[in-house]
This record gives sequence, C-alpha cells and structure tokens, in this order.
Amino acid sequence: MSMMKEFKAFVMRGNVMDLAVGVIIGAAFVKIVASLVDNIVMPIVGILMQGVKFDTLMIKVGEAEIKYGMFIGSIVDFIIVAFVIFMMVKGLNRMKKKEEAAPAAPPAPTKEQVLLTEIRDLLRK
Repeated sequence: MSMMKEFKAFVMRGNVMDLAVGVIIGAAFVKIVASLVDNIVMPIVGILMQGVKFDTLMIKVGEAEIKYGMFIGSIVDFIIVAFVIFMMVKGLNRMKKKEEAAPAAPPAPTKEQVLLTEIRDLLRK
C-alpha cells in the first residue's frame, strides 16, 4: 500500500476526524473565554478591588517586567475552560450511564428456538 493511501486511510478514520473537529472548536472556545476574561471579568474584578487594572500589574526587576496581572488573567481563563470541560464530561458520563441502565431488548430467537417452538406448538395440537 502506498504511503498516500495509508495516510488517507488514517485521516479518514472517524476518531481522527472527531479529534480534529474537537481541537478546532476548542481553540475557538479558548479565544472566546480569553476575550470574556480580558474584556469583561477582569475589569469587573478590578472595579470591585477599588479600580485595580490587572493588565497593568507588574513588578520591575532591572530592565525586566514581571507581568503578574496578566498571569492572574491566564489563571482565570484556565479555570473557566477547565470548568466548562468538566461540566461537558460530567454530562457525557451521565448520558452514558442512562444508556447503560436502559434495559437491552431481548435477543431475537435463533433458528433452533423457532423450530423447537413450532414443534412444541404442533405437539400441543
């Protein structure tokens, strides 16, 4: 099998495509959360903390600037994303439990069972 055919077979498998879609959606979600935190959450927290602007909080060490305010914003980003992922996984696990708990339909009778049932019914007559 040529390398291109193997690659095409690998890429077209369901799991790889699902993973690719998940990564793309996840990247877009992270941008949305970062915007939410930078433009809405952190300014509100700053107002509640008597006008502190987190994006300007820093410590100067010589020529270097340690921007710990931006680091705090990144931590808030992470916590929001982690919480949303946790809630999604929790919901998926709940759905799986419901599927597992649902009683399975009885299996269809085999040919032998059908034949034996017919013989039994004929003997009763």
